[in-house]
Formats: sequence, structure tokens, C-alpha cells
Amino acid sequence: MNEVGRKKREWIKTAIIVFLTVMLVLTFFSNTIMNYSLPEVAAQYVQSGSITAKIRGNGVVESGDPYNVMVKQTRKVMSVAVQAGTQVQKGDVILYLEDSESEELKAAQEALDAAREAYDLALLSADVNAGIINNAQSNISTETYRKQIDAAQAAVKTAQADVDEWQKQYDAFALQLSITPANSADVYAETKAVNEALKAKNDAEIALTAAQNEQSRLEALLAVEEAKYQETVSGNETQVPEALKNLREQTAAAKLNVINAQTGANNAGVAYEKAAAALEQKRASGDNSATIQNLERQQAVIKVNLDAALKTLEEKQNALSELTGNINKTLSLESLYKAVIQAQELVEKEAAKTIDAVVTADIAGTIMQVNAIAGREVSAAEPVAVIQPEGQGYTMNFTVTSEQAKKLSVGDKAELINSWYYDDMDITLKTIRPNPSNPAQQKQLIFDVQGNVTAGQTLNVSVGQKSANYDLIVPNSAIREDSNGKFVLVVESKSSPLGNRYIATRYDVEVLASDDTKSAVTGALYGWEFVITTATKPVEAGQQVRLAEN
Repeated sequence: MNEVGRKKREWIKTAIIVFLTVMLVLTFFSNTIMNYSLPEVAAQYVQSGSITAKIRGNGVVESGDPYNVMVKQTRKVMSVAVQAGTQVQKGDVILYLEDSESEELKAAQEALDAAREAYDLALLSADVNAGIINNAQSNISTETYRKQIDAAQAAVKTAQADVDEWQKQYDAFALQLSITPANSADVYAETKAVNEALKAKNDAEIALTAAQNEQSRLEALLAVEEAKYQETVSGNETQVPEALKNLREQTAAAKLNVINAQTGANNAGVAYEKAAAALEQKRASGDNSATIQNLERQQAVIKVNLDAALKTLEEKQNALSELTGNINKTLSLESLYKAVIQAQELVEKEAAKTIDAVVTADIAGTIMQVNAIAGREVSAAEPVAVIQPEGQGYTMNFTVTSEQAKKLSVGDKAELINSWYYDDMDITLKTIRPNPSNPAQQKQLIFDVQGNVTAGQTLNVSVGQKSANYDLIVPNSAIREDSNGKFVLVVESKSSPLGNRYIATRYDVEVLASDDTKSAVTGALYGWEFVITTATKPVEAGQQVRLAEN
């Protein structure tokens, strides 16, 4: 019994010793075990230094001002005299064309036939005489026609003044006759009324004559301007000139004035007749027949002169109307005649191109592209060759983010990467514009390229600000960002009974400049902090971490 109790006590003692030993081991190694469960981080010190904010990219060199060599006819190519890279001078042959009737010549001949047909039809018109035909072919200036119309209008004006003078004398005798009583009756009031009515009638008739003259003048000017406009229409200039618009409006207004003046004259005549009738009724006695007969004889003589003046005025007005009509016919025929001449000249010009025709360089430079092949046709639809003008620059472009573009300015110089591979070049940023395919997030950088370069060459360049010194520089991998902005996680050490613990602490920062590997920042840092660059697990501010062994 004692033996069993002794063994039992020894077993309990052994168990206690083992338990205490395990607890002691766990106590001493608990920190190490915990460390293996923490994220392992790599970190670097915040340092001072310099940053060169360069942006790198590559682009294909393009011609800054390429010149397209065009042909004006659809022709078959006999042979090609140049190839890409050939240096040419102005006048050098680029293509030899086969002799053949071009599509342009056929079209020109068809246009000539149509113009001749239109002209011949106009000649058959009954209104066209030899004088009109001769004037149409004599290329008489519009100014000459204007002077002729001005002279005819002046003749009408003179004849109208003569009529007005005789009419004035005739009306004076009429007035005298109207106020000479046939008896001694008191007709003062009626006579006064007749005089006032007669004056109103004369004024209305003068106003009517003036309105008619103004209408004739404007219609004559309008005829000339309409003819000039029709001539320009044949040249495909369909915009109506302001002067012609104004003249049309003035002519329409003049016609309305004539209608109103005619109405006024009619009303005045009716009023005059009523006043004269009232006067005659008032006369009852007295005899002035001898005086009246004398006045009537003198008035009859004036009437003869007035009728002659009226006839002359009618002749001058008819002459003006005929002149205006003939000028309109002449201008219309002249336009058709000129169309025939121009069509004939085009046919001759196109015909001359069909024999021994070549395409030459209009400028000196380098052939960049040839789009013609012997035996095939070329047309005016696309260039047969492209020339890089002598002395003209080149351009290249590439796309960057909008954030990168904010660091650049027009005029910045770009540097060639692997510059030893290239000859001397000068590359300058000339334009920063939105990228058409993604304008909200990307910009397109356009560069001027000068020096020994050719179109199609690919250049790798870097462009940006010059180097600058900063107090706080961290690796780019250390910079993090969330909804509150950019920050870094700094490893801070805290003492404990079991050793040092390392805590990730957040520090908000603002990035001042960056290059490919590092960034200059500002914030609550003082320098030489240990910032986390990488971690085996996601790390948050306040979390305990373990440092990677170097």
C-alpha cells in the first residue's frame, strides 16, 4: 500500500515538473511564436536627396508639313521615276504618263458641246439682232452700259422738265379762265375753292410725275444690276449682293408710291371738277366772253407745245426702255458666249496634257511615299506621291496620363534615351491636348523634331522638370492612398517585458515630385523614419508587424 502511494506521488511530482517546464518554455518563446503570425514587412528610411520628374515615351516621327503631289486627270502611268527616299528638286519628273484621251478631256468636250448648244439656241431667238450679237462678242464693260443708261435717263429727265414747264403755263391759263366770271355775280367763295382745288390737283399731278420718274430710274438701275448678278450666278456665286437686295426693295417701294400718287391725283381731279361745277352754277349774269376767248386762244397755242413735249417725253421713255431691254439681252447672250470660249480653252488645255505628259515636283524635298504603279491609272482623288519639303521640320507624339501632363509645359526640351544611337536632334514640346480617344484621363504630347531625322523613325524620349533637392524622399512603393488622401506607414518601436514590438503608424503626406522609383513628400515627418515598402500581408495603421531580416 505504501509502495502504491509512493509511486502515485512520484507520478504527480513528475507531471507538475513537466507542466511547469512547458509553461516556462511557452513564456520565454511566446513573443517569437506570435511574431511568426504577424505580417512581415520591408522598410526603408526617409532620406533627403534630389528628384528628376521625368516622363518617358516613344513616338513615330511624322512630317510636319507633307506636300501631296496631285494629278488633274485620270491617266495611266507609263513609268515611275522616283522611289521613297529620293531627293528631288522643283521640276524633277516623278511620273511619266501614257498618251491617251483622259476622262477630264471627255468631260471638257461634253461641257463645250452643251455651251455651244445653249448659245446657238439663244441666237435663234426673235429678240436677238445683229447689234446685240456684235455687242455680246465685243466684251463691252458694264460701266459702258451704265453710262448709256445714265444718258438715256438724263434725256427722259430733260423731256419731263419741258413737259412740266408747258403744263405749268397751260394750267395758269386754265386758272385764269376759271376765275374770269361770265357775269357780275359774287363768286368769291366758289372761285377761292376752285383755286385751292386746282392747286391741290397740280401738286398731286406733279407728285405723280415725280414718283413715275423715280420708278423708271430705279427699274433701269435694277435691270443692270440683275444682269450683273446673273453673270455671277453662272460662276456659281449664288449669294445675292446687299446692293441688289436694297435696289429690289427700293424699286418695289417706288411702284407703291406711284400707285398712291395716282390715287391722290385722281381724288384731286375729282375735287377740282366739283369746285369748278359749283363755280359755274353760281355764275348767273355778266358777260366776259371777249376776255375768255382771248385766254382760250393763248391756252390753245400752249396746248400745242405741251402735246409736242409729251410726245418727246414718250419717245425718250421708249428709248430708255428699249435700251434697257437690249442691254439685258446682250448681257445674257454675252454670258453664254463667254461660257463657250471658256469651255473651248479648257478643251485645248486638257488636250495638251494628253501628249508627252509628265508629273513633276512642285517643290524641292524628299520623296516620302509613292502611290503610283506603272501600268495602273491615277486620278485626282488621291496624291500620287508625298514630298517632305526641304527645310521643313518633323513632329512626333505619344500619350500620357492627365496627372503626368500637369508636370509639363509647352517649350520643355525632351532628351533622347540611348542618345548615343542617334545623330544630333532638338526635340521640343509644342502642344499638350486631350487624347481624342480618352480626353478625360489622357493627354497627347506633340513635339517638334529638328535635326538629322526621317519620317517613320521611332524615338524614345524623356521630358520633364530639372532635378531639384528635397528634404523628405521615400520609395514610390511606400506611398499609399485611400479616400482621405495619400499616406505612408512608419514602423515605430514600443518596448514590452518580452522585448520590442513594431507598430505600423499612419502619416499623411503630399507628393511634391516623383520619378520612376521615388517621390518627394511633405507632411508630419522629420526625416529618417522607417517607412514600409512591402508586406507579406495587408497592413493597416495601428497593426503590429515584424521586420524582414536583411
